[in-house]
Amino acid sequence: MRKYLVLGYLILQTTAPLFAAQAGTTQDGKPIEKVLGIGGLFFRAQDPKALAKWYRDNLGVSLIPDNSEASPWTQEAGPTAFAPFAMNSGYFGDPKKVWMVNFRVRDLDAMAAQLRAAGIAVKIDPREYPNGRFARLQDPEGNPIELWEPKAKKPGDK
Repeated sequence: MRKYLVLGYLILQTTAPLFAAQAGTTQDGKPIEKVLGIGGLFFRAQDPKALAKWYRDNLGVSLIPDNSEASPWTQEAGPTAFAPFAMNSGYFGDPKKVWMVNFRVRDLDAMAAQLRAAGIAVKIDPREYPNGRFARLQDPEGNPIELWEPKAKKPGDK
């Protein structure tokens, strides 16, 4: 399945400039509003407070502020994959899991070492893909997480 994601990423990277002028229009040229990005990820948990603390302590994802003065977690700008999968896909591991979050990381080896030091099992994919490197882990409730270190762009890359 990863080959399809890699292929999709490569297609997006090579064709996005061709369609940039058409962004915000339907195929017949009518203007449409489009979303700007993902504003939140919401999911059910057996113990929401403990799971939120795990994400904060191990991955640096800030908890939702409890007042209007505090700032929520802000991610760095970068590509975001949005890809529905077939219900029988094995990509998430456990077939009962219906979602997986992919976090971009700056240094996959350092993040994996940090998580392992906290007693969290992390499996780094030994292959390097055209769009970078990947690792897998699970949160305490067994939800799949993928870490992605995007391939560094070389001078002159678009």
